[in-house]
Amino acid sequence: MKTINLRYGVLALMVLAAAFSRLLPHPSNFAPIGAMSLFGAAYFSRKDIALLVPVIAMWLSDLVINNVLYTQYFDGFVFFYQGCLWTYVAFIAIGLLGFVLLKKVKVQNVFLASILAAIVFFLISNFGVWQSGTMYPKTFSGLMACYTAGLPFLKNTLLGNLFYSSVLFGSFELAQSRIYALRLNRI
Repeated sequence: MKTINLRYGVLALMVLAAAFSRLLPHPSNFAPIGAMSLFGAAYFSRKDIALLVPVIAMWLSDLVINNVLYTQYFDGFVFFYQGCLWTYVAFIAIGLLGFVLLKKVKVQNVFLASILAAIVFFLISNFGVWQSGTMYPKTFSGLMACYTAGLPFLKNTLLGNLFYSSVLFGSFELAQSRIYALRLNRI
């Protein structure tokens, strides 16, 4: 049982640390979002935990970002910002993608999943901007204009996924090779 708790704790702390890395200066959309969801899907055996831990970690980092760093943009304490639902839905979709592609953690699987996660996030988050905002008309051409406007951010989303996936997966695989208690396949 202590082994299970250690593994679970290490995984959860790694996801939380990745989420809070968003507080460091970084280029737009160069973030751990996709990597966190893929990492959770790959290593937590309980699917509910695999989806929930990254979403909660992201929400906690959102609380700090919105209520400490970006207070000037809000009229009070912010539990949820406008459009966060789409981000969290994208998180869950990426986790589901990870369940399929990361049954075996291999470099090529992580690489492919990271690329597809960037595309999933791009499609869902920009759809959310179009659907819930007023910037674009609610037409097919409005949706395409929204996707076109989002294209410059796709590159950094992809680079962020690849970087953070390398860090998360690589660190945990290294830790497992050195710490026997982390080698359990299931929690």
